[in-house]
Amino acid sequence: MTGPANTSGITGIADIRDITDEAAMRIAIDQARNAGLVGEVPVGAVVMRRGQVIATGYNRPITEHDPTAHAEIVALRHAATLLGNYRLPECELFVTLEPCAMCAMALMHARFKRVVFGALEPKTGAAGSVLNLFDNSVLNHHTAIQGGVLADECSQLLKDFFAERREQYRQRRASDFAEAEVIPTGDVTEVAVPTTTPLDGINP
Repeated sequence: MTGPANTSGITGIADIRDITDEAAMRIAIDQARNAGLVGEVPVGAVVMRRGQVIATGYNRPITEHDPTAHAEIVALRHAATLLGNYRLPECELFVTLEPCAMCAMALMHARFKRVVFGALEPKTGAAGSVLNLFDNSVLNHHTAIQGGVLADECSQLLKDFFAERREQYRQRRASDFAEAEVIPTGDVTEVAVPTTTPLDGINP
């Protein structure tokens, strides 16, 4: 049994068997590159079940006009659609960047058994960097979490993307400055200085 065409982000569930964590993360990295190609922050994800690829996704909140369209959410939605269930207790998710709070809660709500990420997210990471929702004893479900798989490669994708964005910004600024019109100034006219004072010619 295979899923719909890959244009939807869903991959046939019999595509890959006995896949390793690093191999799964490389699939997520390929998805992250897809995000970068369309101008999105390069984050990619893949959902696995019993060593098989179920679904993939990449960051697309800008192109989809959807603030929730993080890579994890996109892949999760495709997997749930393919498997016909909003609970995915046999699934694992691999993502190139530490999940944020929104994605962490969605993954736990879907009952994922494990989440594996690459690079740390020191500003919004919810798997240990800023907070650890996966280790919150108050919640009624606990998803296993593992970080650091191909972390350097995942991190480099982000560094390269933002370096390129900064360079493009500098080039636009330089171009705008060069094309700016010069502010016109008035002509200078020489004026003769009077040689008399207002009191000249008045008799005491």
